[in-house]
Amino acid sequence: MKFALFSALIFVAFQTVSSQEIPERGQFSLTDFYDYDPDLERKVDEVFNTLNDTLIVGQLIVPAVGKHGKETTHVVELAEKGMVGGVLLLNGNVTSFSNFVTQFDSIANVNGYLRPIYSADAEPTLIRYKIKETTPVPKTNEIKTPEEVTEVAKTISKDLNAIGITQNFAPVIDASPNQTVSNRSFGLNMDTVINFSNLFIEETQNNQIIATAKHFPGHGFVQGDTHKQLVYIDGEMKEVRNYVPVIENGVLSIMVAHIAVTNNESYDTEGLPSTCSRKIVTDLLKGELDFRGLVITDAMNMGGVREVPNSGLKAIMAGCDQLLMPVEEMDDVYDILAEMKVNEDFRQQVYTSVKKIIRLKICLGIVE
Repeated sequence: MKFALFSALIFVAFQTVSSQEIPERGQFSLTDFYDYDPDLERKVDEVFNTLNDTLIVGQLIVPAVGKHGKETTHVVELAEKGMVGGVLLLNGNVTSFSNFVTQFDSIANVNGYLRPIYSADAEPTLIRYKIKETTPVPKTNEIKTPEEVTEVAKTISKDLNAIGITQNFAPVIDASPNQTVSNRSFGLNMDTVINFSNLFIEETQNNQIIATAKHFPGHGFVQGDTHKQLVYIDGEMKEVRNYVPVIENGVLSIMVAHIAVTNNESYDTEGLPSTCSRKIVTDLLKGELDFRGLVITDAMNMGGVREVPNSGLKAIMAGCDQLLMPVEEMDDVYDILAEMKVNEDFRQQVYTSVKKIIRLKICLGIVE
């Protein structure tokens, strides 16, 4: 089906979702995140100072609900303890996801906790499977013009806003040769991938939704599937340079993949996935590339990281700001708290991460 026909369906299909537009902004918006503003700095500190260390660590945890997430009762128990900084809505429909947003917001409000950041894998290719009842859009690799990129991002963002989803785990800026990436990428021409990704990011964030570039340091040329096992970049990390223009363009979040790096003098991960490597997350992404946004792991229940002992703690120590889909959330919380008690530098690193999360929540308007 051609994009023109998808566009013609947008108005009719969206009536079954909602007439809601971009959420009404408060004092700040996502465009303020990277700018210095004394009022915003003061607000971040005020909110942060209401949290004890346990609730602070809880902001690092992002479990999933939905068909392929954990049991709702389990995530509700976490939320009631304040151990949920975000919630991934994973495979469902508009109605069920809207109900989850209402449910978890209510838990936060009743207990005086910070409301979660709600995320989804709403890539153009995946949204039809991940969130049923959303407006039809072409797959990522079928989008051929800049105008189509903007229109697709606008359509997706409108649907996400109607549900209450505030972070989109898109775009994929990997090259397309890897089978896992495949039709989820804008293609093999990296100039096109970067240009289209930047347009997608701009439109998404202009609609008050955090865009997330993935999968750092690059999934396009590796062999294998990180869902099943640890995979390797052997030698040069060819795709790292693709992140420079999207970082310069203001992307607010980057997802790190469970990819090891070997035969690389500067960035060998010594058999660990990049998510657990300080060389990759802190030295390269935050240091050399000067990324100051939110660093989130790929799902921590994937084969590429699941067998790493204390993987949640290792990922946070590497410099990640949020743990997506931890296998045992409370084990990770206790591991991080224990390390904070004996490692002051690590404690301050966690504080910095959580202040970043709070800053995003204020800019999203979900923290008053």
